[in-house]
Amino acid sequence: MRHHGGVSYRVLLADDDRAIRESLERALELEGYAVTSVIDGVQALSVARRDEPDVVVLDVMMPGVDGLGVCRVLRADGIRTPILMLTARVELTARVAGLDAGADDYLAKPFELDELLARLRALLRRTRPNPADESDAALQANGLRVDPDSRRAWWQGHELELTKTEFDLLEMLVRNAGIVLSHGAIYDQIWGYDFGPDSKNLAVYISYLRRKLESVGAPALIRTVRGVGYSISPG
Repeated sequence: MRHHGGVSYRVLLADDDRAIRESLERALELEGYAVTSVIDGVQALSVARRDEPDVVVLDVMMPGVDGLGVCRVLRADGIRTPILMLTARVELTARVAGLDAGADDYLAKPFELDELLARLRALLRRTRPNPADESDAALQANGLRVDPDSRRAWWQGHELELTKTEFDLLEMLVRNAGIVLSHGAIYDQIWGYDFGPDSKNLAVYISYLRRKLESVGAPALIRTVRGVGYSISPG
């Protein structure tokens, strides 16, 4: 069963395609999740605010308020629930739009159920750290300060507004300052599996993290080592 403290993880599923919605609902419930499914963005916003689910699965293309709109409103309201976007569009622009709206991960249709379940497990793992990790001291490198307890980060006193995925990436880089982290190592740690050498997922998230750092006046702290991965120098 997928649960914490004896209670099933609560998933809010929003998709206007009845066949997809009902099949996903059945599959998730068989995995032990407690699922609330809705058919549009207005309902998704209402349920997300009322029920405070553990994770939200949003289809991008919905009537009325689409998935991107739902995501933007929830983030503007300060709701930091992890969000997985479902999109039939695999172009970079569609993925970037989802990240820009505050989504934590995205999955292109058609997808395998096992991959969706793996993404959800990864998001929930990162949301609820192990008790052994709860006393982590703040991490520092090159003007950056990352607090794993509160999941907040600063550059020279300027707080960064980060999604969960962006925070996890920055924490991993700062925790391993001075070490070049390979693409595979980052995928395994952050997402729980490797997307493969042709994936652009990591590059997109790194670009958004760089943009957030630039917005508070930080220099180019994240170094790309071509064909290998990324690193942050310790100072």
